[in-house]
Amino acid sequence: MTSPSVTTTTSQAAAPAAPTAGAAAGHDVGLLLLRVVLGLTMAAHGSQKLFGWFGGGGISGTGQFFTASGYPAGDAMAVLAGLTETLGGLALALGLLTPLAAAALVGTLVNAIAVHGTGAFFAPKGIEYELLLTAGAAALALTGPGRYAADRFLPVLRAHRTAHGALAVLAGLVLGAALLFVKN
Repeated sequence: MTSPSVTTTTSQAAAPAAPTAGAAAGHDVGLLLLRVVLGLTMAAHGSQKLFGWFGGGGISGTGQFFTASGYPAGDAMAVLAGLTETLGGLALALGLLTPLAAAALVGTLVNAIAVHGTGAFFAPKGIEYELLLTAGAAALALTGPGRYAADRFLPVLRAHRTAHGALAVLAGLVLGAALLFVKN
């Protein structure tokens, strides 16, 4: 008696399930929440530098801070930082040119971390706040803004590309580091 031939089936790795509509919507709402909170926080922080709003020093006071921190042309640096934070924050909140907006914030926040110092992690002398904002901006550059964003109306950014986000984060880090080199 012969044994019947045994056919072996190769088990295929279970493919990850496609996200359901509810999960995708939750993902997009989560990105929207992160973008709006982080973006408006940075925009408000920039308006402190530019206009003295929310108890900020305005250009003059912020410029003095930059000069005391070793940057040349303190007032010019205050305008640069204020515009970067305000416009980058607003663009991030809207989901407009998200990789570039995030890169601008990453570059500015790298300098904030360097100026604040790395002597401690926790407040009042720590960097945890700046690090959290930097990581949030970098994460948004890498993940994309989600469905509820102005980028959806721009053909080049409609479909998020992780490479765009990675290049943007790298550009922000390089430009932020370049500003550190002009510091005394």
